[in-house]
Amino acid sequence: MEYKNIWENYSSKQLKELEVFNKDYRDFLDNCKTERECVNNIVNMVEKSGYVELESRLASGEPLKKGDKIYAVNMNKSIVLFNIGNDPLEKGMNILGAHIDSPRMDIKSNPLYEDSSIAYLDTHYYGGVKKYQWVAIPLSLHGVVVKKDGTTAELAIGEDDDDPVFFVSDLLIHLASEQMEKKASKVVEGEALDIIVGNRPLVLKNDKNSDEKAEKDPVKAGVLKILKEQYDIEEEDFLSAELEVVPAGKAREAGFDKSMILAYGQDDRVCAFASLYAMLLVPEVERTSCCILVDKEEIGSVGATGMTSLYFENVIAELVNLEGDYSELKVRRALANSCMLSSDVSSAFDPTYASSFDKKNVAYLGGGIVLNKFTGS
Repeated sequence: MEYKNIWENYSSKQLKELEVFNKDYRDFLDNCKTERECVNNIVNMVEKSGYVELESRLASGEPLKKGDKIYAVNMNKSIVLFNIGNDPLEKGMNILGAHIDSPRMDIKSNPLYEDSSIAYLDTHYYGGVKKYQWVAIPLSLHGVVVKKDGTTAELAIGEDDDDPVFFVSDLLIHLASEQMEKKASKVVEGEALDIIVGNRPLVLKNDKNSDEKAEKDPVKAGVLKILKEQYDIEEEDFLSAELEVVPAGKAREAGFDKSMILAYGQDDRVCAFASLYAMLLVPEVERTSCCILVDKEEIGSVGATGMTSLYFENVIAELVNLEGDYSELKVRRALANSCMLSSDVSSAFDPTYASSFDKKNVAYLGGGIVLNKFTGS
């Protein structure tokens, strides 16, 4: 079969609409480098379009009616949107599903240490990563810190021009002969992905009358001093922090023709944003539409914020109850009668690695929407 390149099908009006969409998408990637940031930004977007939080609707007790727009947030890491249609929920929904977590590195609970006058943060990689891709590139630190007094501080360090960035070191090429003999999976070990965060020691005044003593780890002490002065964070606060290490920098248009986007996190925020956009563009529906944007897909959808939890089913039960005449059977029918388009990134044919693809059964850049009947390694 022959396929026409999608660029040849766009009218001038559609090209202008596409530019608006792509600009919004790049802004989404820039502002949503973690699942928490995704949820915060999505909530701001949907509330401007008339969506109301489920908790508020439950408090009011107002029955559901056609045209109601409801959203529910799960632990600030997953979100579900509903555009209520004319048909009762037990007749099913049209569901869009995608995930908003991406491969990254997580900061461990007791991460800060010094070795040979270099301060590091200990990390653990999350999701399927090619570890060699994470060395010698600018990295930023995003997340939340719950401090000892119970307050929460949000961090995003490394994105502004005046911010410092962080990095994982790599071997100088002249010293890397042994490293270059290793398999790609072993060139950089997971335990070597600790990020460098400092090199300057804390210098104390050389005063005989001072009670201050020289620090055992002066570079670590210098980093802790900066954390306290600039972010009001102490070392113990790492225990209750959720900090993620991601590539620093903004999404960029790629190619002389600006036909592509180069950015971190497109797996799977490309599908999450497209699904969200579709929900916001459709004002009214006969059959209730739903959009699920969830966490933990990269590690098997586990935990309280992944799809193995009962959060989605519980939200459906609450909505059925708001319709009146609740029954467990109606909840089951609502789920059984629904149709879902589960979307994630797909591989496209790359001539550089042609042997990894079946040219007759593969997606192509510029080929339009991809529908996969099967997938795997």
